[in-house]
Amino acid sequence: MSSLDHPAVAKVAAALAEAGQAESAEGIRVLPAEVRTAAQAAAALGVPVAAIANSLIFRARTGGEETALLALTSGGHRADTDRLAALAGADEVGKADADFVRAHTGQPIGGVAPVGHPAKLTTLVDTALAEHEVVWAAAGHPKSVYPTTFAGLVALTGGTPAAVAGDGEEGRP
Repeated sequence: MSSLDHPAVAKVAAALAEAGQAESAEGIRVLPAEVRTAAQAAAALGVPVAAIANSLIFRARTGGEETALLALTSGGHRADTDRLAALAGADEVGKADADFVRAHTGQPIGGVAPVGHPAKLTTLVDTALAEHEVVWAAAGHPKSVYPTTFAGLVALTGGTPAAVAGDGEEGRP
């Protein structure tokens, strides 16, 4: 089975088309090898690492409740979990393990797309991505990516644009 035939990739393609982003759906590429990091994706595509939209799932805790938080971050820096918590109105934001990620997205770490999840996720979209005319996001499988824009990510996810990097983190791989 090719990565384009993978159920998670098909779900992402359908979500893109349904959202009126057929160009992005048609632009899904299957790469020769898995690209589980922004640096690997950038190297495979020949683009700056900052033009990669990392789809990072975090555990957001508010009171006794725990939910998934999706942060679409520029591959050029790291998200600040304290800042993410403040932006999401959570008491605490922390790392999510592979089981938590798959349970909330239906996709594996390294292939998490901005859409195609079992339920809508609270999403923050890194404003640093607006610096790039084209950004690349995972398409539901570690070998698949698609082209989009910052505005396309915000519209697609209903996400909140935000500066998600901590002080001194901008532009740092």
